[in-house]
Amino acid sequence: QVQLVESGGGLVQAGDSLRLSCAASGRTFSTYALGWFRQAPGKEREFVSAIGRSAGTSTHYAESVKGRFTISRDNAKNTVYLQMDSLKPEDTALYYCAARLSTSAGQLFTTGAQYSAWGQGTQVTVSS
Repeated sequence: QVQLVESGGGLVQAGDSLRLSCAASGRTFSTYALGWFRQAPGKEREFVSAIGRSAGTSTHYAESVKGRFTISRDNAKNTVYLQMDSLKPEDTALYYCAARLSTSAGQLFTTGAQYSAWGQGTQVTVSS
């Protein structure tokens, strides 16, 4: 099973930017579709963004972050990123990355049940 470790979270002010990273172990990274999820205290985990396998040309975003967040991957570094711009207090949450083996570059997964591996999370706190 692939191992995932998130980093890059922190405390920022509204309007600031952060870039989250998720480093994966293993030699089959490019064969996995990847996703970012977040969970705030007292709320259920919600989908943030997803990216397809290989070059990652296929992406998808939750409506709440569309236009502000950008997902990307660097297979040479076994890493998926989440660039977060124009952060809002409602973005405050524990952010998780997830991976699932994929057979098509066009495949995107938007629910937690579709993923097989998860990181431990990195905290993002946005103050007003």
